[in-house]
Amino acid sequence: MTFPLSPDIFLAQSDAELDACFDAYAVLRPHLTRDRFVPQVRRQEAQGFQILGLRDEGRVKSAAGFRLAEFMAWGRVLYIDDLTTLPEARGQGFAGLLLDWLAEYARQQGCQAVHRTPATHATLRTVFTSARGSSSVLTTCQAHRVR
Repeated sequence: MTFPLSPDIFLAQSDAELDACFDAYAVLRPHLTRDRFVPQVRRQEAQGFQILGLRDEGRVKSAAGFRLAEFMAWGRVLYIDDLTTLPEARGQGFAGLLLDWLAEYARQQGCQAVHRTPATHATLRTVFTSARGSSSVLTTCQAHRVR
């Protein structure tokens, strides 16, 4: 997909950047409140949690929560907790761009695979189907090999 102006993909680090991701996150996690969102993320950061945001036309339209983890069964993996896009921004390839960024980041970090929570499976299948024409990678297994 070609964008007239490339969206800005960033790791949300400051409180302001995290807060900018709230509207997209609230779509997936409606129980969250704005005043509790940043403190919740900060607590989860102690466990390696990070948020990747995609800003387009001055607004965060898609976000992914993830962490790097190591397991006896799988080795080092990038684990996607959440993947969300504002309803009015769906179908524009934003989640696919985040997934591409995450896959490359996983490679750079020496991960053997990208894993996701069961709750994100349908979203990932949709993204891979629309962006790549096939969802076979994610319908046959829960992990996407990065090597």
